[in-house]
Amino acid sequence: MARQAMVMALLVVVLAAGCCAPAGAAAYLSKLPVTLEVTASPTSGEVLHGGEDEITVTWSLNATAGDDKEYKKVKVSLCYAPVSQKEREWRKTHDDLKKDKTCQFKVTEQAYAGAGNVTYRVALDIPTATYYVRAYALDASGTQVAYGQTATNYSFNVVSITGVTTSIKVAAGVFSAFSIASLAFFFFIEKRKKNN
Repeated sequence: MARQAMVMALLVVVLAAGCCAPAGAAAYLSKLPVTLEVTASPTSGEVLHGGEDEITVTWSLNATAGDDKEYKKVKVSLCYAPVSQKEREWRKTHDDLKKDKTCQFKVTEQAYAGAGNVTYRVALDIPTATYYVRAYALDASGTQVAYGQTATNYSFNVVSITGVTTSIKVAAGVFSAFSIASLAFFFFIEKRKKNN
């Protein structure tokens, strides 16, 4: 009986804490106003190479946006285009931005100044896929309050490194040759021991 009462009391405390705790600001993409105009330097369909090519992203306040006093920072990200999300749950778009997996690669996060630009060298660890660019306006708490992205028909491709560079191929060849030579050497030694 005492154990049951303690379990019930604990359950009530946990439920009360969950109900009374501040929920925090949840941001939903469908509820955010589109107040930023975003452009990127690659032409639509262009192929960029990780570690080599650069993207220049420019953003500004939309002419019809109105007030931007709430905007304290801007965060720019590379986002998977719908074609690169197909059958890949780990890249899916979700309306709740805390659960959204579309824009996983941060280009920059900096103080908001109405308009700005950044030149970004495509990182080596960016997966091969089709991307577009999205910028979020953040308030003082870091919550997304508005956004903008490149045109819906605009996307570019990124080809990441294959991971097999010339130096890795040379090292693999040297170690393979060494292993074969070692095998032959020890085979010869064992054969010689048997004959003696």
